[in-house]
Amino acid sequence: MLFFPSRLALGLVATTSLVAAGPCDIYASGDTPCVAAHSTTRALYDAYTGSLYQVSRASDNTTTDIAPLTAGGVADAAAQDTFCAGTTCSIAIIFDQSGNGNHLTRAPPGGFDGPAAGGYDNLASATGAPITLNGQKAYGVLIEPGTGYRNDDTVGIATGDEPEGIYEVLDGTNYNGECCFDYGNAETSNTDTGAGHMEAIYFGDSTGWGTGSGSGPWIMADMENGLFSGENATYNAGDPSITFRFVTAIVKGEPNEWAIRGGDATSGPLSTFYNGVRPAGYNPMKKEGAIILGIGGDNSNGAKGTFYEGVMTAGFPSDDTEDKVQANIVAAKYGTSS
Repeated sequence: MLFFPSRLALGLVATTSLVAAGPCDIYASGDTPCVAAHSTTRALYDAYTGSLYQVSRASDNTTTDIAPLTAGGVADAAAQDTFCAGTTCSIAIIFDQSGNGNHLTRAPPGGFDGPAAGGYDNLASATGAPITLNGQKAYGVLIEPGTGYRNDDTVGIATGDEPEGIYEVLDGTNYNGECCFDYGNAETSNTDTGAGHMEAIYFGDSTGWGTGSGSGPWIMADMENGLFSGENATYNAGDPSITFRFVTAIVKGEPNEWAIRGGDATSGPLSTFYNGVRPAGYNPMKKEGAIILGIGGDNSNGAKGTFYEGVMTAGFPSDDTEDKVQANIVAAKYGTSS
């Protein structure tokens, strides 16, 4: 059963912390409900009071769960700081707020012959990415090469050619050209099973497959056996280099149609960088429904980046729904921490 914590009025009226409706309330109102919702910085439903993430303490290997300070609010960073005082902590679990149990944990080995080929990926430092939301301290997920999260046994995530939407908020200044800083839909086997078996947001300046204009970084789609910036397999002028500190990135797809959208997560509207047919050989899609964060579908884990929040939806969200989600993100007021 899908979990919709709030179907309250969806007006985007600013409050002292966030806004009256969370991103997943907005998606639900557009008939494209969240089937996975991940964030270490805030609740993504207005009524959500459950755990956002779990930290593990190095000194004694004990864990504690971090929840929002208030329903729909910012994470209780002070509780983490108290628990981790005098030692180091890592992020062990990023909980799924949708109610589907699509939690993200340490990624297992995969088909990629890289840093983690012989074992599980590393966990992110719990204090590696401090930021603020409306002036309140929170922590993101700092992905260093060799770090990754995954869930291969999911509920409700799109498979085959089913439609879906994906958004994330990330650090537009922390990236590299390695494969692959992804968030989204991937193979359940942790191996490369061929073209069209993934649909995930990629962020970075890799030039090994597709590129956009300028020198990067770009928001692109990892659809397996390629990073795509548009219909063509290589260069697409409409996909610009990104210069924002905080970035909203979107990839969404349905039968023989997909789109890339993005913008400044602190100001202004979203732009559409591509909306059109699938690249040759990618219609129909063969999505498998696993969820990855910070790695490629075969566990290629040489990338770096920073993740703050993101969701996956059932159905192909409208631009109007996504524009309302962007207004919510802007109202959350992501900022840098001193």
